[in-house]
Amino acid sequence: QVQLVESGGGLVQAGGSLRLSCAASGSTFVGYAMGWFRQAPGKEREFVAAIRWSGGRTYYADSVKGRFTISRDNGKNTVYLQMNSLKPEDTAVYYCAADRTSTIMMYTGYAYWGQGTQVTVSS
Repeated sequence: QVQLVESGGGLVQAGGSLRLSCAASGSTFVGYAMGWFRQAPGKEREFVAAIRWSGGRTYYADSVKGRFTISRDNGKNTVYLQMNSLKPEDTAVYYCAADRTSTIMMYTGYAYWGQGTQVTVSS
């Protein structure tokens, strides 16, 4: 049973930084993609970033390119999302997701989800 637990959210001023963590268990995750998605109130869940567990190829939404960095620590079974130059529009609940999927940027491609962590960016 795959389990994902996010941490690291909080309140930060615009221009600040946060690092989210996603601790994964229940699988070797070989062949998996690990994704970060976010959902703001009244909006659909949207893709933020993803990384291939094997090989480490990364993918980013245009809105976060150059500001966010996704990485993984295979030994700790943990995926990170370093968020810099945060903007108020980055405010959302951030979710970690995992699955063997080819539709990396679509939330429908993932069966396993964490509980989410709130990120609030004040102006």
